Amino acid sequence: METKWSKVIIHASAFFAPFLVPILFFLISTDEEVKSFSVQALLFQIVMGILIVIAGILSFVLIGLPFLLIFIAMVYIVPIIGIVKAFSDEPWRYPIVGRWV
Repeated sequence: METKWSKVIIHASAFFAPFLVPILFFLISTDEEVKSFSVQALLFQIVMGILIVIAGILSFVLIGLPFLLIFIAMVYIVPIIGIVKAFSDEPWRYPIVGRWV
């Protein structure tokens, strides 16, 4: 039960502290599954930040505008999917970075 709420907090942290909470859970937790989710959440936020910056730069030539909209939507939609999956205790990995961990 503890890991369920830990995973929910890690996924929800994307809306209020996307870097701080996953790092804290990685350092504090003893459960390997929670550590894995915290690393995935942190990597996802870093990768999405980089992609948003690149798409923002490319939007000046109109190529990056669709990508910018997609990446911004992913920043909000993916953590919500993670929260729903964590509540139902279903296995789930973040897209893009889930297999890196």
